[in-house]
Amino acid sequence: MKKRQAEELSIGDVLKEFVQSNKLDKGLKQVQVVDAWNGLMGPAIEKYTTNVKLSREKLYVELSSSVLREELSYGKQKIIKLMNEELGEEIIKEIVLR
Repeated sequence: MKKRQAEELSIGDVLKEFVQSNKLDKGLKQVQVVDAWNGLMGPAIEKYTTNVKLSREKLYVELSSSVLREELSYGKQKIIKLMNEELGEEIIKEIVLR
């Protein structure tokens, strides 16, 4: 971390600086994506979700129900839009349902 500055910093600014200096962005985004998925999809879909992973702007979602996978495949673009809105930035470009 940088030396202490004379000006006051908010805790948010200090945390952002800490995350950036320690290269924790990738792991933090992964946690945010999982939380956003579970929050947006609700407990019914969360129950059938076995794994959620973000890699190179692709969201990989593993589901234990083939019927649910087929149903969600019809709304991929809407899910991408909702997830990016929830995350506050355009992180996800594509969804792969497994």
